[in-house]
Amino acid sequence: MAEPKRSKRQGEDGSELVLVALGGLGEVGMNVYAYGIGPADQREWLVVDLGITFPEGEDDPGVDVILPDLRFLEEQRADVAGLVITHAHEDHIGAVIEMWPRLGCPIYATPFTAGMLKAKLAEFGGNAARKMPINIVKLGARFQVRGFDLEFVNMAHSIPETSALIMRTPLGTVFHTADWKLDSAPYIGTPSRPEVFQAIGDEGVLALVCDSTNAMREGRSPTETEVAESLAEIVKKAPQRVLLTTFSSNVARIKACYEAAIANGRRLVVAGKALHRVIEVAIDTGYLPKDFAYLDQQQMKYLPRGEVLCLCTGSQGEPRAALARIAEMQHPDIALDKGDIVIFSSRAIPGNEKSIGAIQNALIRMGVDIVTDAEALVHVTGHPRREELKQMYGWIKPRIAVPMHGEARHLTANARLARESGVRETVTAYNGEIVRLAPGVARIIDDAPVGRVFRDGRLLVPEGEGPVRERRKLAFVGIAVVGLALTRKGAVLGDPIVMLDGIPAEAYDGEPMIDIAYDAVEGALRSIPEQRRRDAALVEDAVKRSVRAAIADAWGKKPICKVLVSVVDGGGRG
Repeated sequence: MAEPKRSKRQGEDGSELVLVALGGLGEVGMNVYAYGIGPADQREWLVVDLGITFPEGEDDPGVDVILPDLRFLEEQRADVAGLVITHAHEDHIGAVIEMWPRLGCPIYATPFTAGMLKAKLAEFGGNAARKMPINIVKLGARFQVRGFDLEFVNMAHSIPETSALIMRTPLGTVFHTADWKLDSAPYIGTPSRPEVFQAIGDEGVLALVCDSTNAMREGRSPTETEVAESLAEIVKKAPQRVLLTTFSSNVARIKACYEAAIANGRRLVVAGKALHRVIEVAIDTGYLPKDFAYLDQQQMKYLPRGEVLCLCTGSQGEPRAALARIAEMQHPDIALDKGDIVIFSSRAIPGNEKSIGAIQNALIRMGVDIVTDAEALVHVTGHPRREELKQMYGWIKPRIAVPMHGEARHLTANARLARESGVRETVTAYNGEIVRLAPGVARIIDDAPVGRVFRDGRLLVPEGEGPVRERRKLAFVGIAVVGLALTRKGAVLGDPIVMLDGIPAEAYDGEPMIDIAYDAVEGALRSIPEQRRRDAALVEDAVKRSVRAAIADAWGKKPICKVLVSVVDGGGRG
């Protein structure tokens, strides 16, 4: 095993090479990796990727997306040298627009990735596009970001221009794979080249920080070209409409649909804003031909059923995407009939299985035929299976392996595979754990603060506080709202008002729950002498406790209770 080249003065000034993830270790998604070099009190940081993840149903009610908490880097903002984006998937690029202002550093990306980021900026609006310093780096280029000597390495994946990152430092070389697979026929882009990885290994690599997503799956993946051939055959045999849904960023799959449509005398229809954005960027950067022709969704209704190949968003069951609205028969332009085919050219991201299943069931009830990767070769993963991982470890020959991009089970499986492949040191770390890669034996040395930020409509709110936390509770126990008016002397004016929402109408013995709540309010007010009712806060607390206790006794659950006390001028008694 080749040893990494080392500086004679390595570590003499207290310098360390460390890695900390603020997302991506212990989960699939929200990838944010920070490499630091220098003494502990004056490290310079390089951030690799800044992505999002998606909420998982009832645990995050009303949340649109989840972003990483960057306070660890914000506290060292002046020492953040730059942000390098490895590719344009949302779990690697999706948080840049909203979270970059907290860092304010230069951004580095290849042409397609930069094009995707700029397209998102244009949709975001405002002055963000003019302020964000995006540096376009050529494919495979070597470049400098302050004290970091970096080089992009072309990797096969399910989006153009995915790039691994070589980081050369005085303390050793790190190879950060990003997302990857070995693909000898990727349909677009360059095939995986073993000699490139062997040369990197021959140079000497201290640490391989490696994708773990498929570390539990045996074998290796088919190629994108094989998928394209299979899709063309399915389209050729289809008697009526064909609708295909996939990840909007998969340009190879878009190209395969386009060519399958042309080969079989069909017109390509595109439904979904995200697909339009990707197609535009892919044409601009040369991954789709300049004469790439397609129709918008409004034109599909005018085409004969046997002449349609529709490409649409919604492969992950997103409720507002085109496919969900089609399945609900609510789409303004697209309707399917018995005998049409829907191809799910994707695999479910963990957590999305239920929503995808609901859409598939709705389509089947309509008489539509469903084709998934369980029935035909309509999708291949963009991540390495075990045989591909073994080959990469054999080529790179690192001293240290740090699994990334995966849940605990994926990281552990990858670490075990690395050891079986001859890697001497493995570190299985999770978000917030600071790993020292050099000098000395690799190990976890400290913790950094980590967390999540929710995008709630137009607002960004911390995970542990605010409206999302309240909505979680509302989903389980409902709410009781009480309104009442008091004079300044403590007299009750008029009758209190009680509203219940999400609470059963009747108790177990049939008594109306609203009556129980009114009795509790009146009992609480009677229990407080008029003079003491001058204290509105005391009244509010007493009524809240009384209503919650009464409903809990009748129902077995304590609701959220809000009491609104108005103090007004007036001398009457209630």
